[in-house]
Amino acid sequence: MFSYVKFLFKSTNAHGVHSPFVFQYVTQCLYVRKRFHRDKSINILLKSIAYFKANNIHLTHNVPVQKIVSHVFPNAHFETEPSDIIYTDLLDTARFEELLSKGKLHNDSMVLMKGIHQNEKKIEAWKTLIASPKITVSIDMFHCGAIFIRKEQVKEHFTIRI
Repeated sequence: MFSYVKFLFKSTNAHGVHSPFVFQYVTQCLYVRKRFHRDKSINILLKSIAYFKANNIHLTHNVPVQKIVSHVFPNAHFETEPSDIIYTDLLDTARFEELLSKGKLHNDSMVLMKGIHQNEKKIEAWKTLIASPKITVSIDMFHCGAIFIRKEQVKEHFTIRI
């Protein structure tokens, strides 16, 4: 509960965002009223797939979520590389570096990490991950966090209420 209150004080809405890429993502994807699923992180995943027109999805062995994605997006491909979107429970810096070095991410890839405020371990993993100089855009949405490696973008971190 304290973590959420702290998040609310630090967070902003779309009008506090000065990046055109993030502003469009927030206003045209996250704030769209369409609801695919009741779980917020899965709903963000599904909205993001639709917004980015992602075809190659990596779900880190999450069969229930794969069934949901397949139902909503029957043409989605799983475990195809490079991935357009990776949805994971936990991602540390070493695993992120491995994904980059093996070519599993491209410039427009999105990594969506579920439950970044769930416990201290995930909070620390998130903070360490977004400190990486290879991550240029990070978005804390409390229920999940998104990271991007867009080379053309200046490094920025956003805390967005959804």
